[in-house]
Amino acid sequence: MPALKRPRGRAAILGADPVMARLVNAAGRCGLKPHARSSAFETLARAIASQQLSGIVARRILDRLCALHAPAPFPQPAAVLANSDAELRAVGFSFAKIRALRDLAGKSLDGTVPDDSALAAMEDEAIVERLTTVRGVGRWTVEMLLMFQLGRPDVFPVDDFGVRNGFRLAYGLKQLPHPRALALYGERWAGHRSAAAWYLWRAVDLHREGALPPPLRPAPRLRRPRRKTRAHAHK
Repeated sequence: MPALKRPRGRAAILGADPVMARLVNAAGRCGLKPHARSSAFETLARAIASQQLSGIVARRILDRLCALHAPAPFPQPAAVLANSDAELRAVGFSFAKIRALRDLAGKSLDGTVPDDSALAAMEDEAIVERLTTVRGVGRWTVEMLLMFQLGRPDVFPVDDFGVRNGFRLAYGLKQLPHPRALALYGERWAGHRSAAAWYLWRAVDLHREGALPPPLRPAPRLRRPRRKTRAHAHK
């Protein structure tokens, strides 16, 4: 009877890549920890408020929104829908963000945005597909929710500038990797891609501190997936 294969843990999978192994050694234990104190509605509302603004300005807007609904720590969807445009404009939201916030609140009430218990039972891609139907919510925003709120272990945000730049620095590339090429390379970390993303973020910090291990040579050649031809697309 053939011996059963033992499942490979995160250390084995990340350590099989020599560059990632050195990065793990330099960065230490992965500090990626979920913070499930907020609802999905609150997380996405905060993300909408923060778009294209500095952290300080976004916090001021959110503080004023919360003050409008005190003593509740954060307004519920129905309460947001009850606010007039004038009230939300006075808080600091643009008209575009008001439309996005109202869309989020409405879809939270009708179940398009599932409640937290329902989200916990859904697959990652199903969550991405559902939540990106909300105006102003893109894939990256949902990936951050998956990683930092739901604690999903296999999320790889290849469109994130920090992840791409960390890969460039750690692997000694001249240019940022293309997201699709990075996704292909990251398949070797399947099951633990959230941790891989965290270490690539740390690579940027280590580079800034002068503590990033020098890249191994030669640098990897990243494959970009071929685009489907029109003929293949209709097969």
